[in-house]
Amino acid sequence: MICNCCPRLCGAERSETEGKGFCRMPASFVVARAALHQWEEPSISGTNGSGTIFFSGCCLSCVFCQNDEISHQGIGKRISPRRLGDIIQELIAQGAHNINLVNPTHFSMMLAEHLERYPVPVVWNSGGYERPETLRALEGKVQIYLPDLKYLDSETALRYSGAADYPRYAIPAIEEMVRQTGPVVMEGGLLRRGVVIRHLILPGQTAQAKRVMDWATETFPRGTVLFSLMSQYTPLGQAGRFPELNRVLRRSEIRAAEEYMENLGLEGYVQEPSAAAGRYVPAFDLTGV
Repeated sequence: MICNCCPRLCGAERSETEGKGFCRMPASFVVARAALHQWEEPSISGTNGSGTIFFSGCCLSCVFCQNDEISHQGIGKRISPRRLGDIIQELIAQGAHNINLVNPTHFSMMLAEHLERYPVPVVWNSGGYERPETLRALEGKVQIYLPDLKYLDSETALRYSGAADYPRYAIPAIEEMVRQTGPVVMEGGLLRRGVVIRHLILPGQTAQAKRVMDWATETFPRGTVLFSLMSQYTPLGQAGRFPELNRVLRRSEIRAAEEYMENLGLEGYVQEPSAAAGRYVPAFDLTGV
């Protein structure tokens, strides 16, 4: 297939066995792990866990990626659409509150074709770097969107994720997600429908976090979306090549961002600083694949 599903628009010919595009993935699914996951937001993980499927490859080049093994090194196993369907049913049978597709952007065309209606919500857990046109093919098949909004500054997006156009795509993409789901719907403490916007605070980038929170507050009426302020940053991946990123967050940075979110009245979640540890990265050992 000729692929232009992500904003890279690289027009790569992805065969069943070979990937030549920016994501380096074939047309068939490549998965590194499928298991119940307890480390998402409380309304996603619940008590049983989120049925999380980690896809390999990525259309971003985030130097601090905690999933570098699969996003950039390509660790994973090629599987058929039928096997993906079986994995989804197995996770549901294990009691998953939802099916959580992690980093699915570069497989969006295939997922739009093969996703079905399930007794639990489908979560689209992405970096936010999406084409709204591609997202429209998922309407009715995804009930919860969990996008990052990493940057509103093109220069920073280029330096740390290799995508100067990140803000130009992420903003309309999130607006399209909200159009599809409508306001958040909770049942019994679990999110059943809606959008949760995530932002990871980066070292020295508290001003960026405030800009992102301002945008969310100004764009969506109260009760429309939830916001997840994440302080789990750990210098993993290639972060060591960037001196300004080669440290954990200072308490003062976390506190400033949290206070800003509280003063805005932005509804959502604030992550515990204890999450900033490599042990929270799952083992990409083909569990459940």
